[in-house]
Amino acid sequence: MYMTLDVQTEFEIRSLLDLPKFKSLMENLNMKINKSQLARELNVDSRTIQKYLDGFTKKTTKDKGSKIEEYYEIIAALLSEDSKQTFYYKRVLWQYLKDNHGLECPASAFRAYIARKPAFAAYFKQGHRLPSPQGTIRFETAPGVQAQLDWKEIIRFETDEGEHVEIHVAVLLLSYSRFRFYHMSITKSQAVLLSFLTEAFESLGGVPHELLTDNMKTVMDEARTEHAAGKINAKFQQFATDFGCKVKPCVAGRPRTKGKVEAQMKLLDEIHTYQGKLSLPQLHDFIQKLCNRVNQSFHQGTGNVPVLSLKKEKNSLHPLPTERVRSSYRLHHKLVKINTSNMISYQSRQYSVPTGYQGKTVGLQVYDNHLYAYYNTKLVVRHPLGETRLNYKEEHYKENLKLSMPSYPDIDDLAKKNLRTIGGVFE
Repeated sequence: MYMTLDVQTEFEIRSLLDLPKFKSLMENLNMKINKSQLARELNVDSRTIQKYLDGFTKKTTKDKGSKIEEYYEIIAALLSEDSKQTFYYKRVLWQYLKDNHGLECPASAFRAYIARKPAFAAYFKQGHRLPSPQGTIRFETAPGVQAQLDWKEIIRFETDEGEHVEIHVAVLLLSYSRFRFYHMSITKSQAVLLSFLTEAFESLGGVPHELLTDNMKTVMDEARTEHAAGKINAKFQQFATDFGCKVKPCVAGRPRTKGKVEAQMKLLDEIHTYQGKLSLPQLHDFIQKLCNRVNQSFHQGTGNVPVLSLKKEKNSLHPLPTERVRSSYRLHHKLVKINTSNMISYQSRQYSVPTGYQGKTVGLQVYDNHLYAYYNTKLVVRHPLGETRLNYKEEHYKENLKLSMPSYPDIDDLAKKNLRTIGGVFE
C-alpha cells in the first residue's frame, strides 16, 4: 500500500519576490508582518519591503544575459526526439529544471522565455489543451462536507532498468481546503481503492460527509445518467455506510461536476519527466514528494495553502469508525523477516532488498507475476517472480559487498563475477 503523509509548514523567504505570497499567507493566519526584521535579513530599506509586499515587480524586457538562456542546451536535449522524457506543460518543465538543474526564476518568466523560442514553443503547441466549455458554474463547499475521488489511469512508465510498466494514481481531494492524497498502484481493484480511502481517512483523523466520484466500476454497478440515478456497488455502499459518508456519483459524461480533482490531474503529468530515470520504488517516493509539494503551495483558486486550510477542515469531519471496522478494509500483507543476508523468502526462493532493513519485518504482496515488499507503507523493492533460488538486484549485492569489503579496489567487477557464479550454481 503506497500511503505516506509527511506534512511540513515552513515558508522560506529567499528574495523580495517572495514577499507578496508571504503577505497573503500571514493575512490568512491573521498574523502581523515584522517589516523591520525582514529589512534587516534582506539588507534593504523597510520602505522597499512595503513596496514589494504591495506587489511591486521590476519591469524588464531584456533577454540578453538571461539566466534561463544558460539552460538552452539542457532544454533542447529534454525536448528532443531522443529524450524518453515527456513534458506536457511548460510549468512541468520549469519544475523539473528547478528540482534537477538548479534553475532559479519565476514560472511566468520561464513561460515567456519558452514562448520567445519558436522551436520550444512548437513542442508544447503540438499537445495544447482545449479551452474549458463555457457556462461552467464554480461552487464551493463548507469545511468537512465533501471530498472528490478519481484515478489518473494507465500511466505508461519506463523504469531506469528499461522495464515498461503501467501504473495508476488514485487522488482524493478535500473540496474546501484542496488538501489531497496521492496513491500509486499497479491495479485499480476495489480492495486497493477501499484500503487507500481507509488509510487516507485515518491520516485525516475523520471522514468527509460526502464522497463525490465518477462512475468507475469499483464504485458503480450502473452509471448515473441524466435519466437514471444509477446503482452503487453493494460493497462500496457498505464501506460508505460503515464510515458514515454519502456517495454522490457524477452524471456520466460530465467530469466538470468534480472539477476540483479533475483540475489537479495535470499535475501528475510531471511523472513523465522522469521516464527512464527512476525505479518503481523511487517513482513512488517522487509521487509522495509531489503530493507534499502541492499541499504546501499556494492554491490560485482559494488563495490559501491547503495544508494550513486543512487545520480548519479537520474540525468538521465525521469521526472514524472503530478499529475493527477500519481493519476489515485494509489490505493485509504476508509478513516476513529479512534475514542476515538482506534477503526475503517467498515460496522457497529468496529475493534481495536494499541495505538497512536487516532483521526488520516487511509485508509481501504479489501482482502480475511480481513480488512487492513494503516496510510500513513504503515500497522497498519490486522483483519479478523468478525460477532461481537466489534472486539478486545488482545494486543490492554491491551495497552488501561495500559494507563487508570497504577497501576492495573494484567492487563492481567483483559483484558481477559473484552474481554470474551464483546464477550458475542456483539455477
